Amino acid sequence: MTAVQSPPPLTDLSRDDLVQWCAARGYPPYRADQIRRWVFEKRAGGFEEMHDLPRTLRTTLAAEMQLFSTRILRHQMARDRTEKLLLELPRGGQVESVLMREPRRRTICISTQVGCAMGCVFCASGLLGLERNLSKGEILEQVLHVARLLAPNERITNVVVMGIGEPLANLKALLPALGEMGETSGLGLGARRITISTVGLPDAIRELARCGKPYNLAVSLHASNDELRNRLVPVNRPIGIAAILAATDDYFQQTGRRITFEYVLLGGVNDQAQHARQLAALLADRNAHVNLIPINAVRELSFRPPSEPQTERFIELLSHQGVTVTVRKRKGADIDAACGQLRLAGGETSV
Repeated sequence: MTAVQSPPPLTDLSRDDLVQWCAARGYPPYRADQIRRWVFEKRAGGFEEMHDLPRTLRTTLAAEMQLFSTRILRHQMARDRTEKLLLELPRGGQVESVLMREPRRRTICISTQVGCAMGCVFCASGLLGLERNLSKGEILEQVLHVARLLAPNERITNVVVMGIGEPLANLKALLPALGEMGETSGLGLGARRITISTVGLPDAIRELARCGKPYNLAVSLHASNDELRNRLVPVNRPIGIAAILAATDDYFQQTGRRITFEYVLLGGVNDQAQHARQLAALLADRNAHVNLIPINAVRELSFRPPSEPQTERFIELLSHQGVTVTVRKRKGADIDAACGQLRLAGGETSV
């Protein structure tokens, strides 16, 4: 018996695709813009809510497409109102998405892969290995699900591509998804409100620079020399820090965007004075920003965060050498906050 195929997700269609779909069914182009407005701006939960569309069009949409092909398995909210979703994907697998609230920002963190192949030894995201890349629609649906957690007077201000997976290993799906977010008929987010994180893949960094959009780039460095980085980030072995820095220099030259270097502080591992001095030397004469991240404790891993005085000493040494440095605020500390934790715990029903 032939398996019944599910309708394709609406999020796989660009505006032009949707215009063509409408035209093939006898509807003018403005109907495509109405549909997209309901999806991105009005945050409709289903086609039946799109009351300014003809009933026949709503019926056809429901029969031929899915608004959401992904399903919320679990929903957590922290005391600071950070919210985290575990989503089940139509082709199998689970990913996480996070809403972070600050006084003037509503930031969404999204995933790009089911699992991760980079092998960072302190990260929960890759403990189960890499299963597959996400599609454009699966990336976009994360944004739509999280946007529906917002109050009517709230809107998404920023997107960070820092969830599960290596974003630059899935540029084929990521760039079209980000393009949809930037469309005026999408979220209308400028490239400068979008940050893409990478473990540091030089060829892909240069490919990203050539896309013509000045996205913010954050490189997960985590070590100040190759010997240490080879242990913490195994994918570094055939690459090396020098090649990564050369690629980020090219990115800065092409986009004018200052590079952020993320550095997870691991107590007793990469948080010593010599590491701070080496890091400052690497970034000397570069327009760079260091974002220090004291590690979140993860049950499955043995690493611990540094003491507060040790963190302050690390900051002081970098600042003294002229490096711009900040410490990432901990969000959602009372839930499974680190990337991959909720997926490792498994999903039940929403809470």
